Amino acid sequence: MVCYFPRPSACFLAGSDPFPGIPGEIILNSKVNNMNRKDDLIAVFDSGVGGISVLRHLVKLLPAERFLYFGDSANAPYGTRSREEVEKLTFAAVESLLPRGLKALVVACNTATSAAIDSLRSAYPDLIIVGIEPALKLAADHFPGGRIGVMATPMTLAEEKFSHLLSRYHRDSEIYKLPAPGLVELVEAGAGNSPQAEALLRKLLAPYVGKLDAVVLGCTHYPFAAKALSRVLGPEVALLDGGEGTARETCRRLEQADLLRQGAGEIIIENSSRDPALKALSLTLLNS
Repeated sequence: MVCYFPRPSACFLAGSDPFPGIPGEIILNSKVNNMNRKDDLIAVFDSGVGGISVLRHLVKLLPAERFLYFGDSANAPYGTRSREEVEKLTFAAVESLLPRGLKALVVACNTATSAAIDSLRSAYPDLIIVGIEPALKLAADHFPGGRIGVMATPMTLAEEKFSHLLSRYHRDSEIYKLPAPGLVELVEAGAGNSPQAEALLRKLLAPYVGKLDAVVLGCTHYPFAAKALSRVLGPEVALLDGGEGTARETCRRLEQADLLRQGAGEIIIENSSRDPALKALSLTLLNS
C-alpha cells in the first residue's frame, strides 16, 4: 500500500532557517520514545527523491514494515551546500518526523550521512539510526587492483568521513573522485536517464571512458541515472551503490532489537516541496 502526502508543514524553504534561535544552533525539542513498538514507523530521509532507491531495497527486504519516506526536495540539492547547512536541514527534517512514532531512522542520503550521522546518533542514542556510505568496499572486493570511480556530490567527496573511507582502499586500487554537479537536479526533475543527463555525463566523464572497471554511485539519486551512465561508460563497467547494504544493516539492527514486524506493510511518501509532479515521480521511481 502506498500513500502520498505533500506535508507543507514540513516545508523548510531554501534560504530560511528551520531552527529559530541562535544562528547555527541545533535546538532539539522532540524526545524519542524509548518504548519502541514493532508497529512503529521506519523513517527514511533524503534530500529529495533519490533515497527512494534505498527505499526500494528496504521494501523488498522488509515487506511487512511500515515506512515513512520524507524527501526534502524544497532544499535539494544538499551536495552543493555547506556542511553546517546540511546538518541543520537534516535535524529539522528528523525533528519533524520523531513525533510520528519511529523505531528506526534510515538516512538515505550520502551527503546528509557525511554531515550529520554522528551528531544524530549523539542526539538520539535510543533510536536505531542507519546511514549510507559509498559502496567502496564492495567495489574493492569485486575488483582487486581495479580502476574504480567514485561518483558523488562535491560535499560528500570533500568530507573527512569519505577521506577515511578512501584511505582504507586506495593502496589496493586506483580510485578516482568523480563529482557530478547537476545530475541530482535532473533526477529531481524526472530526467535522470534523459538525453540531457547523457550529455552532462559525457562531458563530466569524458576523461574516464574506457578506463574504469567500476563506478561507485555515491549519491542515492544516481541509481536513477544508471541507464544514462551505462550508455556513456559502456555496459562492461559495473555500477555499484550502497542501498542494498543499508537495507541489510537496517534489518540486522531491527532483528537485534526484536522490532521486526509481521503482517501487511505500508509506505507513506511525503515531501517538503509543494510541486504536485513529485507525487507521480516518487511512485514511478519506487516501482521502477
